[in-house]
Amino acid sequence: MSGQGAFDPETGRIVDGGIREQTSQVLRNISLILQSAGADLSSVVKVTVFLHAWKDFAEMNEVYASFFPAKARARSTVQGERWPEGSLVAIEAIALVPPEH
Repeated sequence: MSGQGAFDPETGRIVDGGIREQTSQVLRNISLILQSAGADLSSVVKVTVFLHAWKDFAEMNEVYASFFPAKARARSTVQGERWPEGSLVAIEAIALVPPEH
């Protein structure tokens, strides 16, 4: 799936808070998209995390690990410069989805 931001699906706005809140929202958004395709986070095989500031890596990583506790997925993390106002993180994921979807 394409990069997902920390947007609240109800309001379309970036969630309040710092990197922890935004990372949680991004991963919840990814989870909802996967559910709509008959999959879940265990279906994810590759992730790319885009951080606004490298200083946020450790906190992002703690939240990320809470969503993917079972086993590590292939992941790249890069720093980006151009972001929507207030955005600290975006994540794109590749998942294996059941064939009927």
